Amino acid sequence: MRWQGQQLGVDDAAALPGMERMDGLVRSVTTPEFAGMTFHEVMAKSALNRVPGASAMPFDWTVNPYRGCGHQCTYCFARKTHEYLDLDYGADFDSQIVVKINVADVLRTELRRGSWAREPVMLGTNTDPYQRAEGRYRLMPDIVGALTENGTPFSILTKGTLLRRDLPLLTDASREVKVTLAMSIAVFDDALQKSIEPGTPSAEARLDTVRAATAAGFRVTVFLMPILPHLTDSIAVLDDALAQIRAARAARVVYGALHLRPGAKEWFLQWLERERPHLVSSYRGLYPGVSTSAPKAYRAWLGKRMRPLLRMHRLDGWDEDEHPRGRPQPGLAARTPAGSTLGPVRSTGVTASARPRVAPASEPTLF
Repeated sequence: MRWQGQQLGVDDAAALPGMERMDGLVRSVTTPEFAGMTFHEVMAKSALNRVPGASAMPFDWTVNPYRGCGHQCTYCFARKTHEYLDLDYGADFDSQIVVKINVADVLRTELRRGSWAREPVMLGTNTDPYQRAEGRYRLMPDIVGALTENGTPFSILTKGTLLRRDLPLLTDASREVKVTLAMSIAVFDDALQKSIEPGTPSAEARLDTVRAATAAGFRVTVFLMPILPHLTDSIAVLDDALAQIRAARAARVVYGALHLRPGAKEWFLQWLERERPHLVSSYRGLYPGVSTSAPKAYRAWLGKRMRPLLRMHRLDGWDEDEHPRGRPQPGLAARTPAGSTLGPVRSTGVTASARPRVAPASEPTLF
């Protein structure tokens, strides 16, 4: 979603340099409760994003109510997408948050189209729908309501404990459609977590959210991702993480090594040079040049380290590499095979002959 083409033309003298005129911008907001952050409220033209066919993701549709993320994860893959808005992938991504204030209304319109086949929708693969901004804007309840009323199944992947606010709504929704929940917890050391992802809730708070969701009847998946070479990949660290995940009664674990896409790579390496300079050469060796993934040998080594620990803690565990491109991933929405049904839906009396016209999405990834 670019600033241009949003139908509303607004001159904003207080905007960032070069952004004085953004078609679609309603207003830019700063508040004492969110010091150092600016929310750019926009009128979105589309809500459903089609995942490119070549993507490794197991789902076809996403909804992203926000652009940018207050979690400030240094490794976040989506950082580069902020440049599409003429913002930078570093501090702007963390502090200049685009809020699609009409996203639920637009979503309802798109879901009512006769061509919509009620395919699973994923929330949380680009920027987090339960980041801190959601406490102010409360976009998720209406999004959940729109999907449920239409009979569209959905999944949520988040690091945000604001998920607990909506558990009653999600419980009600699960009686009508398939709802799956996943919590991402990468770092269990409080000091490292506050350094590398300073805007996220603590691991303990996220585990409490897993417990609450489990008590509400959900089988919650924990994404132990990304595992950071030389920082969170020791046996002691992984053993402790899995013990805590098991104690929180999570249903399963999905794990995988750090990905460093453009934008995220530069920002993460800046953090590394500042906070862990002795590891810079190791990371440049693991992620040389334009490479984005850890070497296959490292990923195989990590799998050999994880599998016995998962057995010891009696956890159902999955390595992201064990899922071929496009295959279903535990805890996430999965594309519906042709000819299958999607559970309880209300008939519209219209035969689905084509997909709805929606905005294309850049290829998502989990981290």
